[in-house]
This record gives sequence, structure tokens and C-alpha cells, in this order.
Amino acid sequence: MRIALFGDIHANLEALEAVLQDAAEQGCTDHVCMGDIVGYNADPAACLERVRASDWPVVKGNHDEDASGEHSLESMNPVAAAALEWTRDQLSLEQRDWLRTIRMVRQVEDFTVVHSTLDQPQSWNYVTNKFDAMSNFSYQFTNLCFHGHTHVPRIFVRDSRVSEVEAESIVIEPGMKYFVNTGSVGQPRDGDWRACYVIYDLPTSTVSFRRVEYDIATTQQKIRDAGLPEVLAERIAEGR
Repeated sequence: MRIALFGDIHANLEALEAVLQDAAEQGCTDHVCMGDIVGYNADPAACLERVRASDWPVVKGNHDEDASGEHSLESMNPVAAAALEWTRDQLSLEQRDWLRTIRMVRQVEDFTVVHSTLDQPQSWNYVTNKFDAMSNFSYQFTNLCFHGHTHVPRIFVRDSRVSEVEAESIVIEPGMKYFVNTGSVGQPRDGDWRACYVIYDLPTSTVSFRRVEYDIATTQQKIRDAGLPEVLAERIAEGR
């Protein structure tokens, strides 16, 4: 079994379709979504329906939660808030209801999935270094956990201590714990504009990152046509 794990799609349909095509070409038979299906980009309804129709395991992201609610967004970054206000208007009540029902944490096969962290998934905390990862490992009861939220692919490992491993792939070893950020499909923030996702090959216990080019010009034009902030069109080309 080869599983494609991806998240932070952020309403980028071109990137999502490119990732799914690449996953199929890589022999993936199953898919898991790390949340933040919507927000920022111009195809929230289409991306939501693509994920929902496939009946993949999904966990809720903070943008999914904010898009499904009626609460004020004044405390948010103004660009993100503007995109979420627009997103709320693009989704039907039934679609927003579906977003509300998504679980925050779930186990799939032999691994755990969460959008942010296992210690306080509802607080949407960011894991950007090994010290942030330490708290998560205390609540991780499987060897392997995948997450998203920062839009930056990373691997944290705990054996006798916690460390960050820089690698394009890693073999999951018994007796150790791994906290793997799958990067972002629709808005990477590590300086690489290409869509990012992970393949977990169960027979070999190998986790590998994949980068996929997509029709970014179409995505940018959709953002502009929708009247969303111009910075959203600019930043996806810069991977930030």
C-alpha cells in the first residue's frame, strides 16, 4: 500500500489536481488529507467537493474551521481574513456544515493525522523547531504522525532526544517516533512554489516528499478575477 498524504490545499485546484495525478503515477492507492482545504485561493468549493467526493480520511484545519463559522475574523491577518470572508460567500450552507463535522485528530492504518499538534489540536499551534515538537511527542501514541499547518515540509524524530532531520525520504524505524509535516499543496512557504506532498510506502516503511509543478498562471489569474488580495497571487509564485 502506498498512501498519498497532503494538506494545506487552500482552494488551489490546479495544484490539487497536479498532486493527485502525480500520486496516481507513483502508484498510490490511498489518500489522506491534512486539512485546510479552503482559504487564500479561488476554488474553495471545487477543492472541497473533490476531497469530499473521494471519501478520503480528512482532519480539520484552522481555515476550514474559520470558513465554516460565523465568528468575527478581525483578529486575523487582514489578507487571510479577507480571503476567508470571500470563501464563506462561495460555500453553501451544506458545505460549511460538512466542514464543521471534520474531526481534528484521527488514526489511519498505523499512523496518526492532525493538522496542527496533538497536545492542543484546537489551539492551532505551530511546530517550527524541535522544541515545539517536544510537546507533541508526549501525546503521540503511534510511531508516526503526519501534520501540516506551517506549509513547510519537516521531519522531527524522537529517540533518546528530539531532533530535526533534513531529508527527502526517511525509513520509519521501530522504537522511534516521527512527526512529519507534509508541506503544502496550494501555498508552500519554504521558497519552492511547487506543490508539496508525502508518500508513505507501508511495505518499506518509507516516507518520501514529492514536489509537483502545476499551472500556476491559471491559479494566479483566478485569484485576480475573484478580486482577492493581489499579494495572494504574488506569493504563490515565490513559495512564501
